[in-house]
Amino acid sequence: MSIEHALELIGRGADEILKPEELAARLKLGRPLRVKAGFDPTAPDLHIGHTVLLNKMRHFQDLGHQVIFLIGDFTGMIGDPTGKNVTRKPLTREDVLANAQTYADQVFKVLDREKTELRFNSEWFGQMGAADMIKLAAQHTVARMLERDDFAKRYAAQQPIAIHEFLYPLVQGYDSVALKADVELGGTDQRFNLLMGRGLQEHHGQAPQIVLTMPLLEGLDGVNKMSKSLGNYIGINEPAIDIVTKTLKIGDELMWRWIELLSFDIGAGEAATLKAEVAAGQINPRDIKLRLARELAARFHDQAQAEQAIAGWHAVVRGQGDTSLLPLQDVVVAAEGLRIGALLTAAGITPSNSEASRKLKERAVRIDGVVVEDAGLVLQPGFEGVLQVGKRNFARIRLLAG
Repeated sequence: MSIEHALELIGRGADEILKPEELAARLKLGRPLRVKAGFDPTAPDLHIGHTVLLNKMRHFQDLGHQVIFLIGDFTGMIGDPTGKNVTRKPLTREDVLANAQTYADQVFKVLDREKTELRFNSEWFGQMGAADMIKLAAQHTVARMLERDDFAKRYAAQQPIAIHEFLYPLVQGYDSVALKADVELGGTDQRFNLLMGRGLQEHHGQAPQIVLTMPLLEGLDGVNKMSKSLGNYIGINEPAIDIVTKTLKIGDELMWRWIELLSFDIGAGEAATLKAEVAAGQINPRDIKLRLARELAARFHDQAQAEQAIAGWHAVVRGQGDTSLLPLQDVVVAAEGLRIGALLTAAGITPSNSEASRKLKERAVRIDGVVVEDAGLVLQPGFEGVLQVGKRNFARIRLLAG
């Protein structure tokens, strides 16, 4: 691939490249670049928002470069202060190691295992003594740290900032020194930390890394960053049917954003063509979402499960096909059964009993395609069928006696 085409692929979806001329110069060297991205194992599971960086790493792999997936088992015990208005609670070593193993198991759903260098930053920080850490801390000033937006806001609001939080950017930056990184990837909220790596590399006589930042993917609501705490996420370990149904719920504008940041199958040129065809009324955006949903389900599961999920979606939403293709979800209930409203909430189809009641009044609830007329309906253990609210919220349920 030419340098120009390589730069086009690397730049797809990127928010910023610092500095593009340096990236072009290193690509011309003709050697594999060392491309680093760090992940603190603060939670056990990844969602597709995390895969924005993984996808970009895969682009570099496809171009023949050396990708380093760095698990911050040391930095995870500090706690990344980025975007936080309070000091984060440090994780225990046991938590970090357990989460790190889960990360390692998940990332190879995107990355090529054979072309990935998996590292832990405890490799070098575990060897550092107190004197080494003091020497590292001496390479930066408090004034410079307070230039960080989140630190500045907390300081102005008289919110506590623990001393160890100042160490986090330095420690992340030193990772680039230890790994001799040519390129470091991160979200837009990591810009300060990524630039720290450039400065520390220069201090240690290394060529400063190119910094590439990727946008923070909007979640299902199309407004906020994808986050488990907001419930607007798709976990990469979720069942294929959930990946499909959630993807098909996103707004039409958000669809293009997801295609740009998540799709390997739909390139930038084809995406532009599809967008023009949608605008001209030549194609239904739902069909493009189906294609994206199939791609994501296949990536995180396999093609067979993706096709089964798509068929299950058609069976419920379009009334075409066999609903037994849907995965069966067991719900444990008391011997006397459970009212339909409470069951909808227990099955995760509605967020609350009040919402379930509202949907029942609107006659928007169906069992096996038949509208539920009786809001007081009680379903007994042994029931098995498809519960549905509206067109897009559904689940195949089996009730078990608890």
